[in-house]
Amino acid sequence: MQFPSTKNALTNEVQPMPRSISLNGEDAELKRQELMGYFVDTWEQYESLFAPLLEEAYYFRAESLRHPLIFYFGHTATFYINKMILAQFSDARVDPDLEAMFAIGVDEMSWDDLDDTHYDWPTIAVTKEYRDKVKSRICAFISSMSITLPITQNCPAWLVLMGIEHERIHLETSSVIMRMLPLELLDAELAKAWPVCAETGISVDIEWHPVAAATVKLGKDTEDKRYGWDNEYGQQKEQIEAFSVTTTLVSNQDFLKFVEAGGYKEPRYWTGEGKQWLDYSRAEYPKFWRPSLNGNYLQRNLFSEMPLPMNWPAEVNYLEAKAYCNWMQEICDNPVRLPTEAEWFLLRKAALNSADAAGNINLEQYASSCPVTTNQQGNLYDVTGNVWQWTESAIDGFPGFEVHPWYDDFSTPTFDGKHNLIKGGSWISTGNETLASSRYAFRRHFFQHAGFRMVISEQELDTQVQDNVYETDALIAQYCEFHYGNEYFSVTNFPVACVQALLPHVHENEINTDRALDLGCAVGRSSFELAKYFKHVDAIDFSARFVRQGAQLQTKNRLRYTVPVEGDIVEYREVMLDKLGYDEVKDRIHFLQGDACNLKSKFVDYNLVFAGNLIDRLYDPAKFLVDIQQRLLPGGLLVLTSPYTWLEEYTDKKNWLGGAKVNGENLSSLEALKQILTSNFDFKEALDVSFVIRETARKFQHSVAQMTIWRKQ
Repeated sequence: MQFPSTKNALTNEVQPMPRSISLNGEDAELKRQELMGYFVDTWEQYESLFAPLLEEAYYFRAESLRHPLIFYFGHTATFYINKMILAQFSDARVDPDLEAMFAIGVDEMSWDDLDDTHYDWPTIAVTKEYRDKVKSRICAFISSMSITLPITQNCPAWLVLMGIEHERIHLETSSVIMRMLPLELLDAELAKAWPVCAETGISVDIEWHPVAAATVKLGKDTEDKRYGWDNEYGQQKEQIEAFSVTTTLVSNQDFLKFVEAGGYKEPRYWTGEGKQWLDYSRAEYPKFWRPSLNGNYLQRNLFSEMPLPMNWPAEVNYLEAKAYCNWMQEICDNPVRLPTEAEWFLLRKAALNSADAAGNINLEQYASSCPVTTNQQGNLYDVTGNVWQWTESAIDGFPGFEVHPWYDDFSTPTFDGKHNLIKGGSWISTGNETLASSRYAFRRHFFQHAGFRMVISEQELDTQVQDNVYETDALIAQYCEFHYGNEYFSVTNFPVACVQALLPHVHENEINTDRALDLGCAVGRSSFELAKYFKHVDAIDFSARFVRQGAQLQTKNRLRYTVPVEGDIVEYREVMLDKLGYDEVKDRIHFLQGDACNLKSKFVDYNLVFAGNLIDRLYDPAKFLVDIQQRLLPGGLLVLTSPYTWLEEYTDKKNWLGGAKVNGENLSSLEALKQILTSNFDFKEALDVSFVIRETARKFQHSVAQMTIWRKQ
């Protein structure tokens, strides 16, 4: 492993790694070569991070809210394949089983599945072989894909950049997990390839620097020359009052005073959430400190421990940083807090005034933090680099925010008021993470390579955070109204009508009502309906944004959304779970994100599978129908509904089931279904179920789906 180097010589002289490549250029072939180099460098560096791990380390659960590291070793490769299929740049999988296992589970959402008993993790060798195959696939894709300049958000090259930047994120988040591994699970010799800063000592005292009032413009322009995640785009202006800021990050020496003063045991310094975390964690000092036998502390770095370096930044979660600020506020009798995103941006602009900044970042100096006075940037130190800096700002989309369709759950699950932004990057932040425009957020109790600096400001902050804001995304709100809203033109609610239509077959065929699977559950109404009759319902949809609505209704009893009336005029809706009559059955449902064409192997032994208006939105409906047969118990029911609206936007024409001429004759979708299913199913009935989707107060879609019911032989 070699590190890029700018001003110091940790290793031999090498060229710095690019922080992120430009989307612009004049020569498409040169851009192809640059993209190939960026991909290969990222891929190989990610694998080098895992090199010091002994076999047991891959399967050791170091963090209870994360998968073991074998998942992350495979996950970044699977990401490429799943996104290529979603974007219809490919319809071929490399290993469907691994791609189901490695697809999901990287955040601790309430509906996420982190039960170890559900996973039969592959060997390291099998996973490495899989990564090698994916690497070859992506290299071939880069070599043959069309490239137009500048690279835009619907280009194949954008998808490659998305995969690269995704892997760079996991380079960092995986390194955080590795800091929690027992040292005996590491190869000490190979760990030397990740050198730690050797400079330690006494820290400087906290000093404050004045910052003048200013107006700050936040948000990335769509014409920006660097890749960005969807939450970066949009525009927002904020007026910042004058404030003072610490010239350095809060050091271990500073934070030790808080620990020794009993800060972890004094409730008045902690927020309500902080107190709950303390009760749960029983923390008495920062996560990466270790008490030593002589009464002092050690610090755990990436692959080694050392005596606590007093002049390095303290690494804590938001809750600890906030408690320290409250303690400091008592000492100095001033309104001390963390900076906001806008205040940090103002600091960065003043200190650096550029998109790329020198510092302990991008692996250009160390594979660890370093003293808080090593990298001066303007009048401050470490405005970028060394460790991330917690802010007071909960992440949300800027005005003009739009979800990118290839990664619709990158940002929106964090827009819940519970994820705070971290800014500035750390020593292992690379690529997009090093840019001023980058916006990453974590739960306030989570640990990253993150510390903090403080501000003194009289400016009042809007701290009112709503867990149940009104959903304004047009498509999601439309589905919420479709599932939970009013009935129009005397047409019965579609999910309710579907379940009522299939029930006679459940009774007539004496179907066991233990387990049901609701595929393409969208925002969840059919799942709640099925739960009235089945003891357990797995509710799965490809879109995390959709699943999140059902999960929120399940856990919080309330769902809010807006529906358009005309133009910019909207109406506000609120749905209550108990008023719908689902309060007693809600716990029977397990909401999950998943790919209907590539489900995990654990989703089996169902008495009923319901796929509502799903098959004409799948990239490979025939594969789905073949696979789903193995999910049903003998005698179980498969229920499909669809208006058979076949579109190449969702399904390549060669994969349509009907709706086309075959051998010169018209083939209907029903006949195509029979060709696939009748060898293993008895066809029971086909009936029409109407539905109405409201677009505005005066515009509606009235459609007729065909419901087909099949019993497995």
